[in-house]
Amino acid sequence: MEAATAATAAMVWFRKGLRVHDNPALDAARRCGAGRLYPVFVLDPRYLRPDPAAASPGSARAGVARVRFLLESLGDLDARLRRLGSRLLLLRARDDVADAVCAALKDWNIGKLCFESDTEPYALARDKKVTDFAMASGIEVFTPVSHTLFDPAEIINKNGGRPPLTYQSFIAIAGEPPEPVMEEYSELPPVGYTGEYELLPVPTVEELGYGDLSQEEIPPFRGGETEALRRMKESLQDKEWVAKFEKPKGDPSAFLKPATTVLSPYLKFGCLSSRYFYHCIQDVYRSVRNYTKPPVSLTGQLLWRDFFYTVSFGTPNFDQMKGNKICKQIPWSENEELFVAWRDGRTGYPWIDAIMIQLRKWGWMHHLARHSVACFLTRGDLFIHWEKGRDVFERLLIDSDWSINNGNWLWLSCSSFFYQYHRIYSPITFGKKYDPNGNYIRHFIPVLKDMPREYIYEPWTAPLSIQKKAKCIIDKDYPKPVVDHKTASNECRKRMGEAYASSRLDANPSEGKPSNLSRRKKSYGDQDAKILKSSRAE
Repeated sequence: MEAATAATAAMVWFRKGLRVHDNPALDAARRCGAGRLYPVFVLDPRYLRPDPAAASPGSARAGVARVRFLLESLGDLDARLRRLGSRLLLLRARDDVADAVCAALKDWNIGKLCFESDTEPYALARDKKVTDFAMASGIEVFTPVSHTLFDPAEIINKNGGRPPLTYQSFIAIAGEPPEPVMEEYSELPPVGYTGEYELLPVPTVEELGYGDLSQEEIPPFRGGETEALRRMKESLQDKEWVAKFEKPKGDPSAFLKPATTVLSPYLKFGCLSSRYFYHCIQDVYRSVRNYTKPPVSLTGQLLWRDFFYTVSFGTPNFDQMKGNKICKQIPWSENEELFVAWRDGRTGYPWIDAIMIQLRKWGWMHHLARHSVACFLTRGDLFIHWEKGRDVFERLLIDSDWSINNGNWLWLSCSSFFYQYHRIYSPITFGKKYDPNGNYIRHFIPVLKDMPREYIYEPWTAPLSIQKKAKCIIDKDYPKPVVDHKTASNECRKRMGEAYASSRLDANPSEGKPSNLSRRKKSYGDQDAKILKSSRAE
């Protein structure tokens, strides 16, 4: 048997980090002197097993758009490894990914295991199981930090064992991120003997058993490192745009040519290294006279990502209200009918519904569109728990990221980080400011395509004769509003005020005092507040 006589073999275990560039785990496995290298990815049934009861095609945890993006990313990674004389060894776990990895480590006589560290709770438990097995088996383990700019554990340690709860304090501690590992090489050690293991080709979404997908719209964002690098290069070629980038500004209704880089899904899956992206942006900054600064600049967005990764890693129960010391305890309502109307894009507010339909079809929408629907579900109109909305985003977004998704829902529901709950995104006037003709609505809600522009954001106000002419009768072809925005938003403000008054948190910031982030003049919170001011419900 070849494995028994070969030089010590190494395994690089891919999970996120689906790339060749700036991949310290792959680089270490390549350099360790092993005669054989096994690049492995294990299909996880926890994320991929079809769920016929789900609200849309896919598994219980991932919509079909994100599954498709993952599979495209795996296909691209395999192609890039093959160009280096290797290939991706795709395994399918029966139930537990850790068990599948441990079995392969033993059967293939692996001497060194390399994988990128991951701070999500599920990943920590999975990785501990594998690491414990490897160490007990005498296998050397190397787990570099490369999914984020910084090591969250190191930031927390520098801050006295607690995560910094404001962006400014995070920046002060973090400093400059490490340089990416960008050494180019033309070949990898050959793949070792795999015995009787079934090595799968990258499956299609259809082959995973999600039912008839013929009516599913294929999103315009293709997964993989090749596309990530192309998209990044294209974005950074416009130096003026990079220099003037200022989030949270931008047009949330732009869908044919989005007003952002749309690099978030590539960062989520690690098709693009955040460190490489950061340093490429810095190269652009060095070539221009003036450019925006964090927190609103392009590099500022990468630092926000690390901020949320650090806070989530250092905060027990970060993904829930109960037991989360930095989260306001708010008595949210339970109303399944209203929640389902929001989830399915049937609220009767075209701006909100178009966004939710774009999410369902594409797995992506502009950050200000996300703000609009999150505010509407929680503190703006429906007063439904942010955890319910978080679960929908977590399943459907192609850039769904545990730390950032939970952090944004905490923020947008005014449960943490941002506390100006009286400022509410209007489901009528906010979208109209960017897209007065309603082109975005007409694209994603075709039944409204012939509605005159003066009624496109409030079709229930159109006279019946106009509705008939537009072939869209309200409460028949398109729903009437599930709530009256003015009444609902006033009630939400009242209930938020009562919740804040009854849950005055401890004065110690580490014990949950509201961060002063929203009171900083140049903070992202103030940028949010400025945008909200123009859309505030009357």
